[in-house]
Amino acid sequence: MTPAARAFVFDMDGTIVDNMAFHTRSWITFFERRGKAVDADEFFRTTAGRQGQEIIRAHLEAELADDEVATLIHEKEGVYRELYAPHLRAVGGFEDLVASAKAGGTRLAVATAAPPANIEFTLDGLDLRRHFDAIVGAADVARGKPHPDVFLEAARRCGVAPEHCIVFEDAPLGVEAARRAGMRAVVLTTTLPATAFAEFDNIVAIVNDFSELDVDSLFA
Repeated sequence: MTPAARAFVFDMDGTIVDNMAFHTRSWITFFERRGKAVDADEFFRTTAGRQGQEIIRAHLEAELADDEVATLIHEKEGVYRELYAPHLRAVGGFEDLVASAKAGGTRLAVATAAPPANIEFTLDGLDLRRHFDAIVGAADVARGKPHPDVFLEAARRCGVAPEHCIVFEDAPLGVEAARRAGMRAVVLTTTLPATAFAEFDNIVAIVNDFSELDVDSLFA
Protein backbone atom coordinates (compact mmCIF):
# COMPACT_ATOMS: atom_id res chain seq x y z
CA MET A 1 0.00 0.00 0.00
CA THR A 2 1.29 3.44 -0.90
CA PRO A 3 0.88 5.77 2.09
CA ALA A 4 -1.32 8.79 1.59
CA ALA A 5 0.60 12.04 1.63
CA ARG A 6 -1.19 13.58 4.57
CA ALA A 7 -4.04 13.22 7.05
CA PHE A 8 -6.20 15.24 9.40
CA VAL A 9 -6.89 13.46 12.70
CA PHE A 10 -9.78 14.90 14.70
CA ASP A 11 -10.44 14.53 18.36
CA MET A 12 -14.21 14.32 18.73
CA ASP A 13 -15.48 15.72 22.04
CA GLY A 14 -14.76 19.42 22.32
CA THR A 15 -13.38 19.51 18.77
CA ILE A 16 -15.89 18.21 16.23
CA VAL A 17 -18.64 19.10 18.71
CA ASP A 18 -18.51 21.71 21.48
CA ASN A 19 -19.70 19.46 24.27
CA MET A 20 -17.08 19.33 27.01
CA ALA A 21 -19.16 21.37 29.44
CA PHE A 22 -21.84 18.68 29.18
CA HIS A 23 -19.31 15.91 29.81
CA THR A 24 -18.05 17.74 32.89
CA ARG A 25 -21.61 18.25 34.14
CA SER A 26 -22.37 14.57 33.67
CA TRP A 27 -19.23 13.54 35.58
CA ILE A 28 -20.12 15.93 38.42
CA THR A 29 -23.62 14.42 38.57
CA PHE A 30 -22.15 10.92 38.50
CA PHE A 31 -19.79 11.63 41.41
CA GLU A 32 -22.38 13.59 43.40
CA ARG A 33 -24.55 10.47 43.40
CA ARG A 34 -21.67 8.82 45.24
CA GLY A 35 -21.12 11.65 47.71
CA LYS A 36 -17.94 12.87 46.03
CA ALA A 37 -17.40 16.56 45.25
CA VAL A 38 -15.47 17.47 42.08
CA ASP A 39 -14.03 20.85 41.07
CA ALA A 40 -15.12 21.34 37.46
CA ASP A 41 -12.06 23.26 36.20
CA GLU A 42 -9.51 20.99 37.84
CA PHE A 43 -11.41 17.92 36.71
CA PHE A 44 -11.36 19.00 33.07
CA ARG A 45 -7.68 19.94 33.20
CA THR A 46 -6.65 16.54 34.51
CA THR A 47 -9.06 14.25 32.66
CA ALA A 48 -9.97 15.63 29.21
CA GLY A 49 -8.81 13.00 26.72
CA ARG A 50 -8.56 10.17 29.22
CA GLN A 51 -10.72 7.09 28.88
CA GLY A 52 -13.73 6.67 31.15
CA GLN A 53 -12.26 3.62 32.83
CA GLU A 54 -9.11 5.57 33.68
CA ILE A 55 -11.14 8.41 35.20
CA ILE A 56 -13.32 6.10 37.29
CA ARG A 57 -10.38 4.10 38.62
CA ALA A 58 -8.53 7.31 39.52
CA HIS A 59 -11.47 8.93 41.36
CA LEU A 60 -13.18 6.00 43.06
CA GLU A 61 -11.00 4.37 45.69
CA ALA A 62 -12.71 0.99 45.68
CA GLU A 63 -11.16 -1.92 43.83
CA LEU A 64 -13.47 -2.34 40.89
CA ALA A 65 -13.77 -5.29 38.52
CA ASP A 66 -13.85 -4.58 34.80
CA ASP A 67 -17.55 -5.35 34.53
CA GLU A 68 -18.31 -2.97 37.42
CA VAL A 69 -16.36 -0.21 35.68
CA ALA A 70 -18.24 -0.87 32.44
CA THR A 71 -21.56 -0.51 34.27
CA LEU A 72 -20.45 2.78 35.84
CA ILE A 73 -19.29 4.15 32.49
CA HIS A 74 -22.64 3.20 30.95
CA GLU A 75 -24.42 5.17 33.69
CA LYS A 76 -22.24 8.26 33.30
CA GLU A 77 -22.44 8.33 29.50
CA GLY A 78 -26.19 7.95 29.62
CA VAL A 79 -26.36 11.11 31.72
CA TYR A 80 -24.10 12.90 29.23
CA ARG A 81 -26.14 11.93 26.16
CA GLU A 82 -29.37 13.00 27.86
CA LEU A 83 -27.88 16.40 28.70
CA TYR A 84 -26.25 17.05 25.33
CA ALA A 85 -28.78 15.58 22.87
CA PRO A 86 -30.79 18.84 22.47
CA HIS A 87 -27.57 20.72 21.65
CA LEU A 88 -25.88 18.27 19.26
CA ARG A 89 -24.24 20.12 16.36
CA ALA A 90 -20.83 20.35 14.69
CA VAL A 91 -18.47 23.21 15.43
CA GLY A 92 -18.67 26.00 12.85
CA GLY A 93 -16.88 25.40 9.56
CA PHE A 94 -16.25 21.71 10.19
CA GLU A 95 -18.02 20.29 7.15
CA ASP A 96 -16.54 22.89 4.81
CA LEU A 97 -13.01 22.10 6.03
CA VAL A 98 -13.61 18.38 5.67
CA ALA A 99 -14.95 18.80 2.14
CA SER A 100 -11.93 20.89 1.15
CA ALA A 101 -9.52 18.39 2.68
CA LYS A 102 -11.13 15.42 0.94
CA ALA A 103 -11.12 17.22 -2.40
CA GLY A 104 -7.38 17.68 -2.04
CA GLY A 105 -6.72 14.04 -1.20
CA THR A 106 -6.19 14.47 2.55
CA ARG A 107 -7.19 11.43 4.55
CA LEU A 108 -9.49 11.95 7.52
CA ALA A 109 -9.70 10.18 10.86
CA VAL A 110 -11.36 10.49 14.24
CA ALA A 111 -9.23 9.65 17.28
CA THR A 112 -11.21 9.90 20.49
CA ALA A 113 -11.32 8.67 24.07
CA ALA A 114 -15.07 8.18 23.67
CA PRO A 115 -16.73 4.76 23.99
CA PRO A 116 -18.56 3.26 21.00
CA ALA A 117 -22.01 4.46 22.10
CA ASN A 118 -20.86 8.08 22.20
CA ILE A 119 -19.12 7.81 18.84
CA GLU A 120 -22.36 6.52 17.35
CA PHE A 121 -24.36 9.23 19.15
CA THR A 122 -22.19 12.01 17.71
CA LEU A 123 -21.00 10.86 14.29
CA ASP A 124 -24.19 9.09 13.26
CA GLY A 125 -26.40 11.66 14.95
CA LEU A 126 -24.81 14.31 12.72
CA ASP A 127 -24.30 12.03 9.67
CA LEU A 128 -20.53 12.57 9.80
CA ARG A 129 -19.23 9.00 9.75
CA ARG A 130 -19.27 8.99 5.94
CA HIS A 131 -16.44 11.52 5.85
CA PHE A 132 -13.80 9.43 7.63
CA ASP A 133 -11.27 6.87 6.46
CA ALA A 134 -10.69 5.67 10.03
CA ILE A 135 -12.43 6.00 13.40
CA VAL A 136 -10.49 5.02 16.51
CA GLY A 137 -12.03 5.12 19.98
CA ALA A 138 -11.49 3.98 23.54
CA ALA A 139 -12.31 0.38 22.65
CA ASP A 140 -9.46 0.25 20.12
CA VAL A 141 -6.46 1.21 22.27
CA ALA A 142 -5.24 0.33 25.74
CA ARG A 143 -4.35 3.82 26.95
CA GLY A 144 -5.99 7.23 26.71
CA LYS A 145 -4.34 10.59 26.16
CA PRO A 146 -1.70 11.92 26.90
CA HIS A 147 -0.41 8.58 25.61
CA PRO A 148 -0.16 8.73 21.80
CA ASP A 149 -1.84 5.37 21.15
CA VAL A 150 -5.12 6.62 19.65
CA PHE A 151 -3.39 9.03 17.24
CA LEU A 152 -0.80 6.49 16.14
CA GLU A 153 -3.51 3.92 15.47
CA ALA A 154 -5.48 6.47 13.43
CA ALA A 155 -2.38 7.25 11.36
CA ARG A 156 -1.73 3.54 10.83
CA ARG A 157 -5.28 2.93 9.62
CA CYS A 158 -5.03 5.89 7.25
CA GLY A 159 -1.69 4.70 5.90
CA VAL A 160 -0.04 8.03 6.71
CA ALA A 161 3.24 8.61 8.55
CA PRO A 162 2.76 10.48 11.88
CA GLU A 163 4.84 13.44 10.72
CA HIS A 164 2.35 13.99 7.88
CA CYS A 165 -0.66 14.07 10.21
CA ILE A 166 -2.20 17.16 11.77
CA VAL A 167 -4.27 16.63 14.90
CA PHE A 168 -7.23 18.84 15.87
CA GLU A 169 -7.67 19.14 19.63
CA ASP A 170 -9.26 21.20 22.39
CA ALA A 171 -7.41 19.88 25.45
CA PRO A 172 -3.79 20.01 26.67
CA LEU A 173 -3.65 16.25 27.24
CA GLY A 174 -4.65 15.76 23.61
CA VAL A 175 -2.02 18.16 22.32
CA GLU A 176 0.54 16.36 24.45
CA ALA A 177 -0.60 13.04 22.97
CA ALA A 178 -0.12 14.50 19.48
CA ARG A 179 3.36 15.71 20.45
CA ARG A 180 4.30 12.25 21.70
CA ALA A 181 2.99 10.79 18.43
CA GLY A 182 5.25 13.13 16.45
CA MET A 183 2.29 15.07 15.07
CA ARG A 184 1.55 18.76 14.74
CA ALA A 185 -1.67 20.11 16.22
CA VAL A 186 -4.37 22.69 15.67
CA VAL A 187 -6.08 23.89 18.85
CA LEU A 188 -9.73 24.91 18.99
CA THR A 189 -10.55 27.25 21.86
CA THR A 190 -13.98 25.74 22.37
CA THR A 191 -13.12 24.78 25.93
CA LEU A 192 -9.94 26.58 27.03
CA PRO A 193 -8.23 29.86 26.06
CA ALA A 194 -5.10 29.96 23.93
CA THR A 195 -2.98 30.68 27.01
CA ALA A 196 -3.64 27.15 28.28
CA PHE A 197 -1.47 25.80 25.44
CA ALA A 198 1.54 28.09 25.77
CA GLU A 199 3.94 25.26 26.68
CA PHE A 200 3.52 23.29 23.45
CA ASP A 201 5.85 23.59 20.46
CA ASN A 202 3.88 21.35 18.08
CA ILE A 203 0.92 23.74 17.59
CA VAL A 204 0.54 25.22 14.09
CA ALA A 205 -2.67 27.21 14.68
CA ILE A 206 -5.07 28.23 17.46
CA VAL A 207 -8.59 29.11 16.30
CA ASN A 208 -12.13 29.63 17.52
CA ASP A 209 -13.64 27.28 14.91
CA PHE A 210 -12.85 25.55 11.64
CA SER A 211 -13.92 28.46 9.45
CA GLU A 212 -10.60 30.18 10.25
CA LEU A 213 -8.52 27.41 8.68
CA ASP A 214 -7.16 26.70 5.20
CA VAL A 215 -6.05 23.17 4.36
CA ASP A 216 -3.01 24.03 2.25
CA SER A 217 -1.76 26.62 4.72
CA LEU A 218 -1.80 24.06 7.51
CA PHE A 219 0.48 21.73 5.57
CA ALA A 220 2.76 24.50 4.27
